[in-house]
Amino acid sequence: MNQNRVAAVQMASGPNVNANLLEAGRLIAKAAGEGAGMVVLPENFAIMGVKEQDKVAVREQDGHGPIQEFLAQQAARHGIWVVGGTVPMAAQSPSKVLAACLVYNEAGERVARYDKLHLFDVTLEGGAEKYTESETIEHGKDVVVIDSPFGRMGIAVCYDLRFPEMFRKMLDQDMELLVLPAAFTAITGKAHWEVLVRARAIENLCYVVAAAQGGYHVNGRETHGDSMVVNPWGVVIDRLPRGSGVVMGDIDRDQLAAMRRSLPAISHRRL
Repeated sequence: MNQNRVAAVQMASGPNVNANLLEAGRLIAKAAGEGAGMVVLPENFAIMGVKEQDKVAVREQDGHGPIQEFLAQQAARHGIWVVGGTVPMAAQSPSKVLAACLVYNEAGERVARYDKLHLFDVTLEGGAEKYTESETIEHGKDVVVIDSPFGRMGIAVCYDLRFPEMFRKMLDQDMELLVLPAAFTAITGKAHWEVLVRARAIENLCYVVAAAQGGYHVNGRETHGDSMVVNPWGVVIDRLPRGSGVVMGDIDRDQLAAMRRSLPAISHRRL
């Protein structure tokens, strides 16, 4: 396992779980074959249903289910870490899910779970876009930062990106690397995606690995794509504007430490 090289997968997932897992497996294998020690999958990688309720029908109990088994097997087969985008997991309400980002180590063991905190309940002016994730998703409760071979790793999902206070809490837990599965819409993505991803890297002096849905979906939705790996200076190391594929980047923790020494903004915080 290469403890420096990380990858983000970009997909345009549909309503068929098995078909999505086949495509995810193909792209994980491609990334592992190119030397990635960790692969991050996008939000909703296993299902983008025709209706929002479709994901509830395939929700899994914690620790059991074909999507979780797929992630564990992929990690063990390739000897890499896998960040499992979001998996629809059982919630308190029988008509909802928790959007859980699951992390597996190179032995296929689950080492972290993060449930998406911020839910995308948005109606843009003119009604161009309307989403109410809270109708089918329960929000999580905890910020998650874990130890990994790639550094102290924070986990966030899509709409979380708009809440900078969340990443300051991660920074208080010594975050060095942020993984961000997402499915930004075409309209909001064009306007804000790159700015926000790079801002989170710059203001927290951390690496960001952003894995996005990118393309047209069976349900008529269009996602923005532009998966990228960004360094702590805000430089985009690699990106994929559209379509299925993989982006790669190397994590240089010595360079990260040097940047934080030369621009000690983190230690200059007053509030």
